[in-house]
Amino acid sequence: MAQGQIASGIVSGRLSSDELTSNFTDLHPPLAAHEAAVAADRCYFCYDAPCVTACPTDIDIPLFMRQIQAGQPEAAGETILAQNILGGMCARVCPTETLCEEACVRETAEGAPVEIGRLQRYATDSVMVAGDHPFERAASTGQTVAVIGAGPAGLACAHRLAMLGHDVVIHEGKPKPGGLNEYGIAAYKSTNDFAQAEVDWLLQIGGITIETGSVLGEGISLDGLVENYDAVFLSIGLAGVNALRAQGADLDGVRFAVDFISDVRQASDLAHLPVGRNVVVIGGGMTAVDAAVKSKLLGAEHVTIAYRRGRDAMGASRYEQDLASSHGVKIMTNVQPVAVHGNGAAAEIELEYTSSHDGQLSGTGEVIRLPADQVLKAIGQTLDGAPEGMTLDGNKIAVTGAGRTSMAGVWAGGDCAAGGEDLTVTAVAEGRDAAMDIHASLTA
Repeated sequence: MAQGQIASGIVSGRLSSDELTSNFTDLHPPLAAHEAAVAADRCYFCYDAPCVTACPTDIDIPLFMRQIQAGQPEAAGETILAQNILGGMCARVCPTETLCEEACVRETAEGAPVEIGRLQRYATDSVMVAGDHPFERAASTGQTVAVIGAGPAGLACAHRLAMLGHDVVIHEGKPKPGGLNEYGIAAYKSTNDFAQAEVDWLLQIGGITIETGSVLGEGISLDGLVENYDAVFLSIGLAGVNALRAQGADLDGVRFAVDFISDVRQASDLAHLPVGRNVVVIGGGMTAVDAAVKSKLLGAEHVTIAYRRGRDAMGASRYEQDLASSHGVKIMTNVQPVAVHGNGAAAEIELEYTSSHDGQLSGTGEVIRLPADQVLKAIGQTLDGAPEGMTLDGNKIAVTGAGRTSMAGVWAGGDCAAGGEDLTVTAVAEGRDAAMDIHASLTA
């Protein structure tokens, strides 16, 4: 087998280093000062702004637009970060096209919303470049809170608790903090190691300790944390991945899309990262789009997203679907995997056409085969390792109010908790709100 080859057709070095560098530049380059001023001037500064209602973190968008227009980008950044401490990453990855920008009056009137996401990036980057942390830590309360997981919800919760004077210990299983911001976001959306830079900046508030390699159920238990800390916040994400129920799912070349995305994010040299010649991604959400586009950017010749329902049912927004198409990704809908064929390694995938009646999906019996030396499974994630005895809602942790679980002294938020969308911005809101509830409980 040739050097760099791990399965038939999956090789590294399909593109040169220069081509890869060009492919993985910023998807949306940052605005210059004059561009930001012009873009902010398009805002109507609505009194009862629908964009604010559409933002899960309730950022005062008209206010930060006025601050940018007045030449005060750092003040605008502080307005954003007061509500969303990870506003820099959210500006890069948040599906603004289906949230604040979709609700923008300019979108309704003209079909061209104010570029809220890019303006948020301009403002928050201004704060981070300035260097000084804009928030001060209150006097110590003498109370300590354990946060399990250093993803968006955990970091947002930890920062707000630290700002309120509590000491926080974050237990994180992976080698680096950041959660999906570090391991699961498309590399072309978050460049220049921004996720770690944002974590480092957030930690400037003080009062937060991160212990990596610390996994719930492996050396630490929830009962032990409840006994040793004044409160516990669970932000353990969704570590499990749904299985592909198709013949040949165990062949070489078939893998989880989240692992592929993580490998791209953590690669020190993309030229050494293998990718197939013919890649098929199973799924219809953001993970599927990110994996498909990354495959193309790494040099895959043919990339197909195969989704079992119609386009309108895809979890990825139409903007993300169009982004995939613009990179040469083919989107096939109403098809489901039947089998992956190959002699030890994937060579083809067999898909069956589907139809839907009264919401019930069924196969039609008509099949099609596509060349596929690499199959990436993006068919959803599940909660893995929920503490024993904790009430679940479906396959997530049941919560009431601002993240209170069925166990006294334990809160939860982010993807592991029931009720919210699996978005970075939603996780931040849940972490922030849980922190306020924890603070109220500890100081009552």
